[in-house]
Amino acid sequence: MASCSRRISHLFGLAAALVALLSLVLACEASGSTVPRNGAGFVRTQGPRFVLNGSPFLFNGFNSYWLMHVAADPKERYKVSEVLRDASAAGLSVCRTWAFGDGGDRALQISPGIYDERVFQALDFVISEANKHGIRLILSFVNNYNDFGGRGQYAQWARNAGAHVNSDDDFYTHPTIKGYYKGHIRRVVTRFNTITRISYRDDPTIMAWELMNEPRCQADYSGRTVNEWTQEMASFVKSLDRKHLLEIGMEGFYGDTMPEKKQFNPGYQVGTDFISSNLLRDVDFATIHAYPDQWLSGKDDKAQLVFMQRWMSSHWEDSRTILKKPLVIAEFGKSSRDPGYSLSARDDYMSNVYRTTYGFARSGGTMSGSLIWQLMAQGMDSYDDGYAVVLGRNPSTTAIMSRQAHAMSALSHLLAGADDAHSHARGQAHPRLMNHPHPSRRALLHHAKQHGHHHSPSLL
Repeated sequence: MASCSRRISHLFGLAAALVALLSLVLACEASGSTVPRNGAGFVRTQGPRFVLNGSPFLFNGFNSYWLMHVAADPKERYKVSEVLRDASAAGLSVCRTWAFGDGGDRALQISPGIYDERVFQALDFVISEANKHGIRLILSFVNNYNDFGGRGQYAQWARNAGAHVNSDDDFYTHPTIKGYYKGHIRRVVTRFNTITRISYRDDPTIMAWELMNEPRCQADYSGRTVNEWTQEMASFVKSLDRKHLLEIGMEGFYGDTMPEKKQFNPGYQVGTDFISSNLLRDVDFATIHAYPDQWLSGKDDKAQLVFMQRWMSSHWEDSRTILKKPLVIAEFGKSSRDPGYSLSARDDYMSNVYRTTYGFARSGGTMSGSLIWQLMAQGMDSYDDGYAVVLGRNPSTTAIMSRQAHAMSALSHLLAGADDAHSHARGQAHPRLMNHPHPSRRALLHHAKQHGHHHSPSLL
């Protein structure tokens, strides 16, 4: 009888869910908007991990900074579609890209507060295509470097307006520059997408906002200046949008908060403090970037890998024990311009990073995913900084990335099963996979088939 009652209750629950879904579809059709394929839920945090619709969310993903810039030319938009389609087919589910272009060629923001609608519609297209292929986006608001404008362009705009600006580091403290930057955040966050008919701040396709790509400050190496700026700007973003996650865009360099941690830096500081800034209430998760081939140039591959593993391990431990927030390796890669480069060396390096990422994710939350720098489409050699990966051109690399994507996805399901077992005192995570250091794709697919998990272009 109890079993029968549970079945009836389950059927009523399914019926209610179908009615809710139908209502959403009808409402969207009536308003002319697109039904998000990324699922109804926003990615959120729950303690030290990401959750999606109440279940753990782990991922493998990529950077493609150029998406909006290329999409500004309608004849080139097929490259955006190609990369997102191929990435989705490989199981990659998160993409980090620029939501800025300050002055210069195909500028989004031509001058403070003045925008090129054609370029904004290119960003609309990027978000729409990401939704179509089930990929979530991390959108960055500004660059630390002069590429696509960056802090330097904001400083120059302020000088042009008659403000006294000492250096580009005044970006973090000058009222005029901070006003320009807040204006840009407001325009992006509140943007109404002309294709999906959904405001950016209401679109679950966007996973998170990023304050800046790799903030640095030569005027104050302690990290305090950037920390104060982060606190102000994170609070401002949250005043506009409480639905989306927020991260800073930091590389992971340690500052003065815990001097004993500086031993893990690659021999220098850049004016940021990984600990103090990521402890801020309005910062939802931490990021690190890793380029030992640049930071330790002249060292061999073995030394660079040792540094990478210490860099990852230190930040994982900090995120787990101090920050108690998710951690993402938001940029890593190996350049084809490195001395002695070979495809097999890059594949080996990526495999090691992925294996470490998976091991930390399996060993107690916090480590949630990694984003390779960077994916490109065929015929984009002029954009290649040495780190480009073209999925259709490098089958061995594609296979490694795909295997990691499926491993992280399967681990999400295993953790969800473990949560269910803990909450409902029934079932358990699959022991064969939980004890495997990095399960094969065949094992993962076998597990998914047994438990009804199937990869599809749209996210759960």
